[in-house]
Amino acid sequence: MTTPEPSVSPSSNDPSGTPSAKPSAYHLRAATPADVPAVHRLIRALAEFEELAHLLVATEADLAVALFGPGARVECLLACPGSPAPSGSASAVVEPVAFALFFQNYSTFLGRAGLYLEDLFVEPEHRRRGVARLLMTALAQLAVSRGCGRFEWSVLDWNQRAIDFYEGLGAVLMNDWRIVRVTGPALQALASQAGAAPAFP
Repeated sequence: MTTPEPSVSPSSNDPSGTPSAKPSAYHLRAATPADVPAVHRLIRALAEFEELAHLLVATEADLAVALFGPGARVECLLACPGSPAPSGSASAVVEPVAFALFFQNYSTFLGRAGLYLEDLFVEPEHRRRGVARLLMTALAQLAVSRGCGRFEWSVLDWNQRAIDFYEGLGAVLMNDWRIVRVTGPALQALASQAGAAPAFP
């Protein structure tokens, strides 16, 4: 998740790792600019689930720039109920019930890019139906297709159901590693200690 707390707290979307409904009951699609309000709504729901809504300051405008502005490097995959509308159909776009927001990072040890999952959230009434697994397997497939060396994310330590779900997918918890962050005034103070900024394109 994209709050000042650990990154993904994918709720108890599919703690058993076994869908209770066929994945065909849902379809995935990439987010479009028209989906920004829905994605923002899901991010707020995630923040509320984690009891971190007071830390959510991102606006729809911020999200639109991050996902679709010039040089955007953040991507978002949505899960929607039912089958996708036929190509060229005038049918209304189905509102998403889950999302996964991600971007690419880099491993110096592997010498390859990685896929980092920042947020994953499934609305409560759609959990335990295989939606989280559908999103995770699609992202794993995307990571492989892009030649990524790894697919990683963070999870809150109290979210045992999510931890069990991830381990069921084959993920390994990196217990020897800690998240380190500088934000707000501390970031400004650290930056003020720098000399002349190096030139980057």
